[in-house]
Amino acid sequence: MIIDFHTHIFPPYVREHREELFPRDKTLATLYSSPTAQMASAEELVATMDGASIDLSVAVGIGWNDIELCRMANDYVIEAVQRFPLRLKGFCAVNPLWGAAAVAEVERCAKAGLVGIGELHPDTQGFDLGHSAVMAPLVEIAMSLGLPILTHASEPVGHIYAGKGHTTPEVLCRFIDNFPDATLICAHWGGGLPFYALMPEVSSAMRNVYFDTAASPFLYLPEVFPVVAGLLGEGRVLLGTDYPLIKQNRLIRQVTDAPISDEAKEGILYNNAARLLGIPDWNRSERS
Repeated sequence: MIIDFHTHIFPPYVREHREELFPRDKTLATLYSSPTAQMASAEELVATMDGASIDLSVAVGIGWNDIELCRMANDYVIEAVQRFPLRLKGFCAVNPLWGAAAVAEVERCAKAGLVGIGELHPDTQGFDLGHSAVMAPLVEIAMSLGLPILTHASEPVGHIYAGKGHTTPEVLCRFIDNFPDATLICAHWGGGLPFYALMPEVSSAMRNVYFDTAASPFLYLPEVFPVVAGLLGEGRVLLGTDYPLIKQNRLIRQVTDAPISDEAKEGILYNNAARLLGIPDWNRSERS
């Protein structure tokens, strides 16, 4: 049983006109200006899931700036989840700077069946994740609806890549301190935040924080799996591939080859995500 907690799909209009849309949306231009940056449809995602024996994928947003494109992308995720209800779950993309409009979009998407918020991209969206007043309305609606929030995160050191940004462990910790009861998922191993779990106050504060493995082969050696599992325990790491950036089997092999217990592997591949999504009894045999 495998759940991929971090994938991206795009509506046909965005895939067909992306270069024309770059001036409208900074995140889109930052992440997808390269001709090698792939965009996938829902059908392509499901087809690759079958090839990788993935049972369920979570489709997340990219941190849109243009509210019309954002709503279009959210509508596409909603429609995809409705077409593949046993294969896909979806997160709602918003920009916290939209204020009441962001809250309304979260409410609309949750009513339509989406189960989380994100992926936020603070740098390209132009907000500070650690700013309490900016984040409070979004966090309040997330907590009232029982939705986790997924954010992009970046390392304060190391090589530069498209979209790296400045949402580093220091910024993440400010968000966590401001909203300790919110459920937060930090993409890309949280920019290294798990390593600070050796500090007791940081470990205690991260009780509601999860980390996904999106793009891990581009960022860390495979030893990151046993190191983080040892620091945080077995229940806080979620398999995320960042598909179509990386082929799913590449991440799955890193988990299955990691020198960790079978229980820890099962947690990363399925159990942790199923618990977070509230689907512990989800049945592979019912896929369609």
